[in-house]
Amino acid sequence: MKQVTKGDQKMFIQTEDTPNPQSMKFLPGQDILGAGALGMDFPNAETAKPSPLAQTLFDIEGVAGVFLGADFVTVTKYEGTDWRHIKPSVLGAIADFLTAGLPALVEGAAAKKPATSLDDYEEEDREIVEQIIELIDTRVRPAVAADGGDIVFQHYEPRTGVVFLSLHGACSGCPSSTMTLKSGIENMLKHYVPEVVKVEAVA
Repeated sequence: MKQVTKGDQKMFIQTEDTPNPQSMKFLPGQDILGAGALGMDFPNAETAKPSPLAQTLFDIEGVAGVFLGADFVTVTKYEGTDWRHIKPSVLGAIADFLTAGLPALVEGAAAKKPATSLDDYEEEDREIVEQIIELIDTRVRPAVAADGGDIVFQHYEPRTGVVFLSLHGACSGCPSSTMTLKSGIENMLKHYVPEVVKVEAVA
């Protein structure tokens, strides 16, 4: 845990390694997007307009991606960058931002919604989709958030039995995420929802 002092304010920011060696999780001990919020992924500086916090972090040389979670920030660095060189700047930037009381998102910004809604499915398929979403939200997302990322349901194809999920934060580009997707999530969904044939990742 790192104590960052800004003027007369002190903030303790905890850092955690993630399964992705290029990503690190920063926990400031307070809400970023708030409980229940879908995480927001900013894979490059061009996508960071909805988030002043993400824009601030992209100003740090070596930062390649930013993911905002309920109560954490995951920062992804470029492969050739050493954490020792950018970690103090990231800690300082997060502490500055939060002690100033600035909002993480501009007004009206929201996480990307799934590619389809329940209304897009026939009634029997809708029940399957509800089961899939509940399993992902209750069994997958909390574990993935602990690793500094997020996995979100996007679409179910009833004809082929394929479930499409999007990977964010530390999960995106993580060497072990494909294995997690296939051996972990796919097997679990197939076990509980026999109609599921396989799981695919989408951008």
